[in-house]
Amino acid sequence: MTRFIEELKKSHGAGELRAVHVGTQVVLMGWVDTVRDLGGTLFIDLRDRSGKCQVVLGKEQLSSDQLEVAKSFRQEYVVAIQGNVIKRTGKANPNLATGEIEVLATDLKLLNRSKPMPFQIADEVDAGEDTRLKYRFLDLRRAPLQRALLMRSKAALIAREHFAAEQFVEVETPILTKSTPEGARDYLVPSRINKGKFFALPQSPQLFKQLLQVAGFERYVQICKCFRDEDLRADRQPEFTQIDLEMSFIAPEDIMAICDNMLKKMFKQILDVDIQTPISQITYDEAMRRFGVDNPDVRFGMELFDVTDACRESAFKVFSDPATGGGLVTGIVVEGGASFSRKDVDALTDFVKTYGAKGLAWVKRADGAFSGPVAKFIDDTLESALLNNAGMKDGDIALFVADVDKSTARTAAGRLRTHVAKKQGLVSADQYGFTWVTEFPMFEKDEETGRLAAMHHPFTSPRPEDVDKLLSDPLNVKTRAYDIVLNGQEIGGGSIRIHNQEVQAVVFQALGISDEEAREKFGFLLDALSFGAPPHGGLAFGFDRLVSIMAGLDSIRDVIAFPKTTRAGCLMTDAPSTVDDAQLAELGIRLHS
Repeated sequence: MTRFIEELKKSHGAGELRAVHVGTQVVLMGWVDTVRDLGGTLFIDLRDRSGKCQVVLGKEQLSSDQLEVAKSFRQEYVVAIQGNVIKRTGKANPNLATGEIEVLATDLKLLNRSKPMPFQIADEVDAGEDTRLKYRFLDLRRAPLQRALLMRSKAALIAREHFAAEQFVEVETPILTKSTPEGARDYLVPSRINKGKFFALPQSPQLFKQLLQVAGFERYVQICKCFRDEDLRADRQPEFTQIDLEMSFIAPEDIMAICDNMLKKMFKQILDVDIQTPISQITYDEAMRRFGVDNPDVRFGMELFDVTDACRESAFKVFSDPATGGGLVTGIVVEGGASFSRKDVDALTDFVKTYGAKGLAWVKRADGAFSGPVAKFIDDTLESALLNNAGMKDGDIALFVADVDKSTARTAAGRLRTHVAKKQGLVSADQYGFTWVTEFPMFEKDEETGRLAAMHHPFTSPRPEDVDKLLSDPLNVKTRAYDIVLNGQEIGGGSIRIHNQEVQAVVFQALGISDEEAREKFGFLLDALSFGAPPHGGLAFGFDRLVSIMAGLDSIRDVIAFPKTTRAGCLMTDAPSTVDDAQLAELGIRLHS
């Protein structure tokens, strides 16, 4: 028997063979996907990364010893096959890319056996996610996950080639660094050499990429790991990947153009989807007014209406109190929504309450008249606003959210908009809606402390025309920040940075950060800014999230080879785990129960 691997190398992927290969001798190696014994002739589907093909194991081509080996084959055994590609004997299999051919085996070898699987290696499995994560190395054999990771690899390659062509330099930044306040908890690493002191795993390379601009590299890029110790959900992981970039001597439009073109290449080469560039832009204020959120899904209409002015004299205090008290009366008109049942509306009411709304008012229109619990409060002014401004027609329903807190009303109505769009099937899986959101507020109020906090980070540059308001009117200062949004999800964000020490000092003052605290936390960056820092800015893409949207997956865990659970653990390796007392003693650490 031929000694496979040592003497014969794999010649083709199992899923690569087509009718054009008929008459070719091939060597295939992979996993047994299925086994069928039809009267002494065995048929197996052999699977590898490229796909599957049918292999025929017959007594005319194989010796009795070889057939005995073949009869021992079970699912997930690792085997090698030498044979000839022939036209498929029966009808072609339309469900396989290799369905027109089969391989007539002339030699074979069992390379390794497998224990029974904890779950079937198939596109769809019944196993729960915990089981799949426990045996992630088996889960990754499944075609959907392999496709997702191959897509991720191709996307990374396209990004690297794009930025290289644009004269970017790829630089790796430290993983062990200094703990700095960046909005989430740091993962800390104790130092054995410097007992009592800790490194932090970087939440992003933000400070280092700014230092690289001071160093004169002008265009930096990196596909990098970032770490944040925060509560997890489907689109969060404790360690995640960014496409991180920074540029000198540029304006926001320059960065947006570079990123537009990268996305254009990525979607064309991977999905054969043409993205219109330049990608549209809206300001933060416009996004909040039209969509209620700063990450709007622009694939459909159903934009928010604002009937606050029309409700000031309303007899319905649920509307008039917010309208006269500095609040907001907003909502959406759902085309054809007059068919909603009371149960449907009650479910939507429960939904908006999860975003802080007190409830949901509604009115339907049919045959030129309003109906529903709010109908008696629709005076001429509000009727005109609904028909002329909100575009309500017969057969529609208007859903109202009113609150004295504008942010609560907008957020609840904005989330209601996307929720209803999904329920109504207003968007399809192969639609992609991009937009840039610009001019974010510089500061927001911290709900717990009442102090100002940076909406992005304290190195974000204010608009030049707003610098004078940093101390006198900080909540009305807008920034030179920008987010890129895809299908209602933020996939990247960045800003022009502060490169002037005087402006940076005023921003720290507005945030209540003393000179001593700023020096302790950011001393090395402040030093760098004093040595001829160029005007600069950048952006970071959430690479996991971008790929998951492209792959049509709901969770970024499915585009990460070895992800963590929502409790930030790895079921496969049992990390995090305990360490022995000797290791702790070396680090000068003692645990308290």
